[in-house]
Amino acid sequence: MDTADELKPVREAALGMLARREHSAFELKQKLSAKGFAREAQARVLAWLTETGLQSDERFTEVFVRSRRGRGLGPQRIAQELRERGIAEELAAAYLDRNDPDWQDACREVAEAKFGRRPPKDYREKGQRARFLHYRGFSPSQINRVLRGGSGDDEDFASADE
Repeated sequence: MDTADELKPVREAALGMLARREHSAFELKQKLSAKGFAREAQARVLAWLTETGLQSDERFTEVFVRSRRGRGLGPQRIAQELRERGIAEELAAAYLDRNDPDWQDACREVAEAKFGRRPPKDYREKGQRARFLHYRGFSPSQINRVLRGGSGDDEDFASADE
């Protein structure tokens, strides 16, 4: 069989995946492996996709960060999900500025959507809110500022005297 004929099913499968949504190179490789395609064929198709710009980890990262941020996830959670998808730390950092002040606003918006604008009534409720925001991927300092009403106090929640 001709080499082009051997690559055709791999190429078609990869293009079909990319037509539905952006994928990282790592994700495509995993999915192509799961379909039973030969490693060499996968490598050649992935190289061709990258060379032609049909697959881009940079584009995937940009779209992924925007999507997850829109779902109310914080920078720590998004960074973890990018690692799971094979995105290098340097690339993730380029699209995910954890010091961006907009993350503080996002943390506040998520808290208000879940719990309303009312401050926590006691320590137990404050802990519940902190755990929820931590799970969503916000940093302890972001969480503390929201729970303290935006006072700017960066003291860790665990050491708060309340």
